[in-house]
Amino acid sequence: MKLYYSPGSCALSPHIVLCEAGLPHRALKVDLKSKKVEDGSDYLAVNPKGYVPTLELDDGQTLTEGPAIVQYLADKAPASNLAPANGTMERYRLQEWLNFISTELHKQFSNFFNPACGDEMKEATKKKIAGRLAYLGEKLATQDYLMGKAFTVADAYLFVTLRWAQKFEIPLPASVKAYFDRVIARPKVQEALQVQGLA
Repeated sequence: MKLYYSPGSCALSPHIVLCEAGLPHRALKVDLKSKKVEDGSDYLAVNPKGYVPTLELDDGQTLTEGPAIVQYLADKAPASNLAPANGTMERYRLQEWLNFISTELHKQFSNFFNPACGDEMKEATKKKIAGRLAYLGEKLATQDYLMGKAFTVADAYLFVTLRWAQKFEIPLPASVKAYFDRVIARPKVQEALQVQGLA
């Protein structure tokens, strides 16, 4: 499999999952401005949407959108326990978390990457994100990871958004900061960070 990524983007989430699952893969860096892959090829030929991540399967099919990719990867390596079994209530809880992270955290950060977004909008966005982080702080005060004791694909995704929160100086509640420290200490998380030049 090939994972197309841009360093520090949301593609870090499936990169972490690939490492945690022990799935063989190649990570190919994409320049999102020029839409070129590190080998010089046209990224739009791989993913016409023009953004990352894209997972290219061994049969040539591509899969896009981080939450879909990470669930696919977890199902490819069920022994890794990165996602509960399909059809269980726990799997729907995982999807609940993935949707929360996608819509309530990830999407909010687009304002910080948009040069047309003014300071007033950025400050309002920081307050909204801080409210979502407070909710997470309550949940993580009594458990190690989003789903309890087990690290899942949702944790890989949340970790990426928490990196952004720190980059844009949005304070993390104490329990969320402790959670972040637990996740970043994981060897496979460090492996993905090193490959992307972020360690």
